[in-house]
Amino acid sequence: MEDVKKKPTLLQAFIPILCLILLLTLNVLFFGEDTLSGANQISLLLAATIAGIIAIRLKLNYQTIMAQVVKSIGSAMPAILILLMIGSLAGTWLLSGVVPVLIYYGLKIIHPSIFLFAAVIASSIVSLATGSAWSTIATIGIALLGIGQALGFPVGLVAGAVISGAYFGDKMSPLSDTTNLAPAMAGTDLFTHIRYMMITTIPSMGITLIIFLIIGFTNNYEINGSNVEAVLHQIELNFNVTPLLLFVPVLLIIVIVKKVPPLPAILFGALLGAVFAIIFQPEIISQVGGPHGYLKRTYIAVMQSMFGGISIITENEVVNDLLTTDGMSGMLDTIWLVLAAMVFGGVMDSAGMLKRISETIIQWSRSTGSLVASTIATSIFFNITASDQYIAIVIPGRMFAKTYRERGYKPELLSRTLEDGGTVTSVLVPWNTCGATQSRVLGVSTLTYLPFCFFNIISPFMSILVALLNYRIRRFDKEELPVSLEKGMDD
Repeated sequence: MEDVKKKPTLLQAFIPILCLILLLTLNVLFFGEDTLSGANQISLLLAATIAGIIAIRLKLNYQTIMAQVVKSIGSAMPAILILLMIGSLAGTWLLSGVVPVLIYYGLKIIHPSIFLFAAVIASSIVSLATGSAWSTIATIGIALLGIGQALGFPVGLVAGAVISGAYFGDKMSPLSDTTNLAPAMAGTDLFTHIRYMMITTIPSMGITLIIFLIIGFTNNYEINGSNVEAVLHQIELNFNVTPLLLFVPVLLIIVIVKKVPPLPAILFGALLGAVFAIIFQPEIISQVGGPHGYLKRTYIAVMQSMFGGISIITENEVVNDLLTTDGMSGMLDTIWLVLAAMVFGGVMDSAGMLKRISETIIQWSRSTGSLVASTIATSIFFNITASDQYIAIVIPGRMFAKTYRERGYKPELLSRTLEDGGTVTSVLVPWNTCGATQSRVLGVSTLTYLPFCFFNIISPFMSILVALLNYRIRRFDKEELPVSLEKGMDD
């Protein structure tokens, strides 16, 4: 930033974003749902090139730009490694029969009319216990998607229910990294932050559950009982169905609750799935590993499930779609997308373009409602441009903290707003690390599930509505503030 001789104008700051929006629109028009296979990645790199040209015209040297790009990519490396591990976990959980067994018991106990409601609740509970929407979606989310497909529900609708529940739990869990990050940026404590979030989060989830109940009871998605029975039969025919396999997800949840970091926790889950595959699914091992000796076919089957993906072939095409995974290799397009997004965000940040746009937004924030709306808009803006939910929390948190204090608002208002705007909307952006990851993990494009992520869509609007109504907006008493801030309150 010190090398920038001239501050970017607002027009200069917006040019790369406008170019990106144009390219992404063309991608949707011409590539349809196949934009993640390369079109979006190239668009991000082209937009980054335009941003780089503007940065150089602002007298920023190439080395400084690249240093910021490398730093931006480095910040995404934990997400990339977790993404690879999730690919392996999906493979070994299929090989071991964990996912098929979850689908099997789910079809047995969940009535179609309340399936969507139950999917939200189940995802919420697991995510609340683990503090991770990513882990929840990669485990129980995949199983719920399989159950929904077998019942005949559109995949986008099921994915929306899973994501809504997973992000509710992630947002409210004291184990969540974003739930700890937001109050740290705003300057409040964790449990004050969680309690204050309930004012906007509980109504948002309540509305979400009502919507999914109405959909479940009023719409007929041609749920086919014979199709469900066929799925159950094929799972029974091809897998050793036993409740003992449920120990794998249970043990993984326990490990995550014990605050083991996500990367080793998911690796543990993947390896545990491999062990259970060897113990419980020798026939599947033989099918995947080929006509070799025991040791060779077991080694090939486990390794193939982790890096290259597998398909369990049955007599039912619906079941074949459910019992297919691409392992680590299936995550490579997403990783490419994340890297391209980090390049774009790094170039924009190096020239101060993101900061320039954000400063303009603050100038229009006068009332409580407009300040909260501006904070949410800024968080969404960073989710779109910087492509990372952590940046969408950290940068607006730093930008707005002083403004909130000067106007006499307690820091929990800012921390709640950062979560309502930054955490839950990240999964709605196709090239954001969250949106790209969940799209790849579930095998459902972001634009397909986006209209049904009711919790994620409602939350920002609920936060703005509560602020506009001035409902339970916490302010400092004058005796609680330093003298230097009293004038700000009076103003």
